Amino acid sequence: MKKHALLASFLSLGLLIAGCQGPASSTPTSTKTAPSPATKATNTTTATPVSPTAYQADVVVIGAGGAGMASAILAKEQGASVVVLEKMDYAGGNTTRSEGGMNAAETKFQKAKGIKDTVAAMIADTMKGGKQKNDPVLVDFLARHSAETVHWLGTLHMDVSDVAQGAGASFPRMHRPAGGKKIGGVLVPTLLERLDALKIPVLYSAKVTNILGKEGAVTGVEVLYKGTPLTINAHAVILATGGFGANSEMVSKLRPDLKGFATTNHPGATGDGITLGQALGAAVLDLDQIQTNPTVEVKTQTVLSESVRGKGAILVNQDGQRFTSEMLTRDALSAAILKQPQKIAYLIFDQTIMDSMKALQENDKKGIIEKGSDAAALERSLKLPAGSLKKTLEGWNQSVAAKKDASFGRTTGMDQALAKAPYYAITVSPAVHYTMGGLKINDKTEVLNAQGAPILGLYAAGEVTGGVHGANRLGGNAIADILVFGRRSGQEAGAFIKTKTPLTQHLPEIAAPKIPKEKGSFKDGLYKGSAKGHQDTIQVAVKVQNGNITDIQILDQKETPAIFASVLREFIPNILEKQTTKVDLPTGATHSAKGVQEAVDHALKAAK
Repeated sequence: MKKHALLASFLSLGLLIAGCQGPASSTPTSTKTAPSPATKATNTTTATPVSPTAYQADVVVIGAGGAGMASAILAKEQGASVVVLEKMDYAGGNTTRSEGGMNAAETKFQKAKGIKDTVAAMIADTMKGGKQKNDPVLVDFLARHSAETVHWLGTLHMDVSDVAQGAGASFPRMHRPAGGKKIGGVLVPTLLERLDALKIPVLYSAKVTNILGKEGAVTGVEVLYKGTPLTINAHAVILATGGFGANSEMVSKLRPDLKGFATTNHPGATGDGITLGQALGAAVLDLDQIQTNPTVEVKTQTVLSESVRGKGAILVNQDGQRFTSEMLTRDALSAAILKQPQKIAYLIFDQTIMDSMKALQENDKKGIIEKGSDAAALERSLKLPAGSLKKTLEGWNQSVAAKKDASFGRTTGMDQALAKAPYYAITVSPAVHYTMGGLKINDKTEVLNAQGAPILGLYAAGEVTGGVHGANRLGGNAIADILVFGRRSGQEAGAFIKTKTPLTQHLPEIAAPKIPKEKGSFKDGLYKGSAKGHQDTIQVAVKVQNGNITDIQILDQKETPAIFASVLREFIPNILEKQTTKVDLPTGATHSAKGVQEAVDHALKAAK
């Protein structure tokens, strides 16, 4: 991640909102582009002046996950002034946790591999997976704009050339970073870099409490920013707050059968956007359609992508036997696992699959994967009946050779036998994973009221919406959803504000760390250091001027983006202000912060 060094340094100084202006000058200017001749504009020549206490932007995006960042990028590229409000102290949301990939049909990567997928097939698969409860207009838009969205990622220098088979898909269409890396760990930094390049401000710890409206149109938001209430005026608001999978009370109220289930969701997925939209009169649908992911590691709630099964992995129960087709849709496979003793199963794969997937290699570092030198050794480790797993593997490999699963009718993910030792196993069980229901939108991502009419200036994208996935989401369609409709909402909001008087951007500032003015005790210079982080080695560069530490750059790190964000925003500025590494480690990021702490100490040895 060396290409993120500049961004890391930028964040370490608390200047992610560098695009913000202070109080407007007497002759305010606007970054808006002129409207096309076909656009009817009321006034696009003079920006609305602001006072020092009036905060405003053309477009407010609520949520800094994948959908929110994509929408902000597209709105900004059309000339709008944009601010992103994120209630957590990190960006990414559930996108960061995504293990799988992005579904897309008729892409250049599929064509290069001879995969004869079609948009029509993706539409049919998505509708079938959703039990025909999906909004066909939204599904059509999703599929028809999926390939261009993959191309768009390429323009951001993100590689998604690896194409895998997903459950419920007629063809391999799950696009992933080369080598099977976790897509979330690549996508979030990619989008953050684009936000940085466009100077789009992100305000963290900014919880929106109300969307303001007047005469059927939005006028701004009320927000608690680091505990301080304030108002930001806007012409358009984009809701991209995600679902409610981490709101156990809401989940159990809507689905009593899921009470007590673990969740794969990040803590911020509590349904705020749905509540905000409803308060403004938005219609909702399918709120009781809540998906469990069948293959979630039982101790850490790590999601195991179905691309593992798509590459040939199988599931066995405590008798060492297969009990279902592993490529069923998530709801059906979850139900099959829940019928097994203790409601668990073992995901079995071999060295060939392990070698092909960096995501599995990263999970191995967490200590959640059992390993056996052969089938018998893995049996003993899992305490399975003697000879059971060996017999199951032999039977499965015969099915692969015959291209026919006579036992359970599996037809995909059968390209290679499980024949290369050592063998691996992960204990899995279903957990609450995705909420298909949410705000009702049209294919312009306009939020609709109970009468089916758009609420003027209000847009929504991603898991906060309903209708795209119906009764069940196919793996790979979440990333497709957040990017296709995230981009669409940014385009639509950007076009909408061209009919409005532009608002000169004015937002609250984040103070940079206070560097002491008096001379410090370190020798001036630039020093490099390294230390072991939670995932891998962290490399830093420490700048000393006038005897004080004035900058800490992260040269290389492979930490979890959402966790490392708090290190950049809290821990490093704390070191700069106190001129010592002996400061409190941030909660939830202690291992990563300790790695930075030790790397800085290593660098400063030469500065003493």
